[in-house]
Amino acid sequence: MLSFIRHYLLAVQFFTRVPVTGRLAAWVGFSPAMLRASAAHFPGVGWLVGAAVAALSWGLLQMLPPHALACGVVAALGTVFTVLMTGAFHEDGLADVADGLGGSYQRERALDIMKDSRVGAFGAIAVALVLLCKVMLLALLGALQPALLVVGLFAGHVVSRTWPLLTIRLLPHVGDTAQSKSKPLADQISVGSLGVAFLWCFAALGLAGYALAAMDLVAPVANRAGASLQWSWAAVLAGAVVCSGLSWGWMHRWFARRLQGFTGDCLGAIQQVSEIAFYLGLALMWGALGLPAALPA
Repeated sequence: MLSFIRHYLLAVQFFTRVPVTGRLAAWVGFSPAMLRASAAHFPGVGWLVGAAVAALSWGLLQMLPPHALACGVVAALGTVFTVLMTGAFHEDGLADVADGLGGSYQRERALDIMKDSRVGAFGAIAVALVLLCKVMLLALLGALQPALLVVGLFAGHVVSRTWPLLTIRLLPHVGDTAQSKSKPLADQISVGSLGVAFLWCFAALGLAGYALAAMDLVAPVANRAGASLQWSWAAVLAGAVVCSGLSWGWMHRWFARRLQGFTGDCLGAIQQVSEIAFYLGLALMWGALGLPAALPA
């Protein structure tokens, strides 16, 4: 159990700006082997980030007037909060990937561009579009059902941090291993660590489904036929996971074809795109089930 906690705190220290310093950091310790083991807790970092932004969003929704525009404000402030909490770690990876793969069709040249700390046109455009899509989709979820925005934020952050681990397992690391921050992740993640990661993910989805079902018991949501869809929340979440998984599959195949492997930046890009795809899946399933919007436009 102590190793579990230490590995989790190391993942939090590495992937967020949450302070793990002083005596706590000394107790946690660091080694390449520990960082490699901490990969199992990437979805657990999603629990922390997702729970924090979900709590902030729920509080803001209680204080702001019930209107669709209020959901846009909540979505924007929540996105700012997550960027501050993570230090834009994943957005930076997305920008580097966009610059590298957008700037050259040659593998080696693309890898060289991705190492450059400067952000080019492709990277800036990619980050701007991703943030825009994220805010708009979250605002839409809030207008459809405020609880869907809150629960979707929590689950989306966990699920989107699970998919990169499959890429670590299935592809070789092709970055500058001697200099890369993801050097300890160059080795394939173990089956046991992958199992721990999936437990984090399944637990989050179970909690999200329970929360949505409990909400429907208090304020039932009905489809076009007027029937309560208490158990349809499982279908909504399943559709979001499928949509997120499809985005991972596309990016994984893209990296395998263009780079014949992955870098740490690729993992950040996967997280960002699959998070957006998760929110999109929630909205698409809501429409497919014929559920109404809860807030006025």
